Amino acid sequence: MAEKRPGNSQGLNPRALRAKRARDKAMAMTEDRKKKKKQNQARGQRSDSDLHHTKSGTIRRTSIAYNRAPHTRNEVKNI
Repeated sequence: MAEKRPGNSQGLNPRALRAKRARDKAMAMTEDRKKKKKQNQARGQRSDSDLHHTKSGTIRRTSIAYNRAPHTRNEVKNI
């Protein structure tokens, strides 16, 4: 495994890192992600919570601990 450095915490080789960054950027620039970013800015992000976009299209404010630990609620699918 490659050495872990800032900006490459997964230790990817340079070619894989470039490919991952390209995929991540492409995903961030989709219309759906742009819509969610716009909604977040309109609602206002706070340091004590995350804005959670539900499947029904609504937005709810959740605690950071709850939103970033889906594995504790068996919401993570093992592939």
